[in-house]
Amino acid sequence: MIPTHYDCPCLEKCPLHRATEVIGGKWKMQIICALNNGGTIRYNELKHRLDGISNTVLARSLRELEAEGLVTREEFLEVPVRVEYSTTEKCDSLIPILEQLSDWCEQYMMEAEPPEDNAAQ
Repeated sequence: MIPTHYDCPCLEKCPLHRATEVIGGKWKMQIICALNNGGTIRYNELKHRLDGISNTVLARSLRELEAEGLVTREEFLEVPVRVEYSTTEKCDSLIPILEQLSDWCEQYMMEAEPPEDNAAQ
């Protein structure tokens, strides 16, 4: 049997564990998707697209994503100050992987759902 990085005995060094640290949490995936779909976007518009997120959580998540190199923040010194966020090339390279994960999960969910005609009985 060929060992893989999934056999890592130390979860802190496991690449998948690290990936979930970077993009995990309740809102980070939604932020990434909103920025990917909307392009460069201002803070208030992003908050509007993420129904239910607090300013504190959005600001913290954006800072964390920026620190990981997935999001860029550009501040324009105007009155009032305008701040825009967008994805980086690093984040853009993540999108196909997230789409594959979504496809896998969609298939898994379809297999787990009971057939329509049995659900009515």
